[in-house]
Amino acid sequence: MPLLFGTATFNEQDHLTIGGCDVVGLTEKYGTPLFVYDVAHIRERARGFKQTFNALGVKNKVIYASKAFCCLAMYQLLEEEELGCDVVSAGEIYTAIKGGMSPENIEFHGNNKTKEELLYAVEQGVGTIIIDNFYEIDLLSTILKETGKQQNVMFRITPGVDAETHEYILTGQVDSKFGFDVNSGQATEALEKILADEHLILKGAHCHIGSQIFSAEGFLAAVEKMMLILNQWKQKFDYTVEILNMGGGFGVQYTEADDPLEPEAFVKAIVNAVKGQCELLNYSFPEIWIEPGRSIIAEAGTTVYTVGSQKVIPDVRHYVSVDGGMGDNIRPALYDALYDGFLANRISTETPETVRVVGKYCESGDILIKEIELPPMVAEDLFAMTSTGAYGYSMANNYNRNLKPAVVFVENGQDKLVIRRETYEDLISLDCE
Repeated sequence: MPLLFGTATFNEQDHLTIGGCDVVGLTEKYGTPLFVYDVAHIRERARGFKQTFNALGVKNKVIYASKAFCCLAMYQLLEEEELGCDVVSAGEIYTAIKGGMSPENIEFHGNNKTKEELLYAVEQGVGTIIIDNFYEIDLLSTILKETGKQQNVMFRITPGVDAETHEYILTGQVDSKFGFDVNSGQATEALEKILADEHLILKGAHCHIGSQIFSAEGFLAAVEKMMLILNQWKQKFDYTVEILNMGGGFGVQYTEADDPLEPEAFVKAIVNAVKGQCELLNYSFPEIWIEPGRSIIAEAGTTVYTVGSQKVIPDVRHYVSVDGGMGDNIRPALYDALYDGFLANRISTETPETVRVVGKYCESGDILIKEIELPPMVAEDLFAMTSTGAYGYSMANNYNRNLKPAVVFVENGQDKLVIRRETYEDLISLDCE
């Protein structure tokens, strides 16, 4: 049985259905490659985080990490579910506000925010800016002085915690481009600078230890380190944070081998750890913020491709090519990311074969799945790859001048096009003759 999430199932015609919509019909309507998002699954995940916090009686804020996937319709959905969002560029700020997000529910991240981006954030009334470095303290302070405004801020701390994940998505260790290091004294120096600036209203501290984390151990270690440094600041500066933002990075299931905790379990572990440390240190219990992105959107997304050519090299390899690839999912090439997939337009009882699913781009590394057991496939079959909702479309590109796919939301038997497929005219729209 293939790995299915949310409302995904097979109907009487042996077609994959998601959100009550026949995927075969969706591809006939919108073409392939096609990103299909299960809206009910997104809502369930978003509510799971909030309901767990509320059941524990903890003041909280659940902030969706836009970088996982964003568009106007996604922000509309977040607003409906009363989630905030974090952004890392002026482009994401613009899209979020156009999508109906309240500016005060937006927090602005990034290790190299430009003057123009910070000014735009201030002008738009972005609720919280997460300060990442000393350069940014000075830059933001200057902008606020020139505009005569104050700004709610937090500052990002790298607590020196190594989480069990790929080195490219590890962010809480000492050697990181993100945040103020604790061990060297940078974090304490940053605290003093921010507190001394009348234009900066310090609301709390932030940390993020990495992405695709399966165990709560890294978060527990981060809570302990964060609370120790916060308590030191309380003793030295008489400063107590209102908000402790523990970031995101909660793991999801890409293949049968993955066994992540449920999102609610991460919330309970973090809350219990903070409570324990606050009691131990006699520290006032803060409001807790988290920033789930992948864990809300990844499993809700499925990419559907059309099978094309195949190449069999006897005793070596069987290649199956599809009409997408590293242009719509670069993660396998970047991170050796693993995925599952299956036939979406029929159920076959034929003996499976070991194949390599590859894309149509002019790179030998354009591999979607290195090795998978699939029944014999023919041209025009539909191949579905699961858990592609995060960092698929958001990292999509036009390499080889291929078109970015369409994105459709499905819910209660209704489909809604939320991002149209690019056209050839789109490809040259920025070119100058």
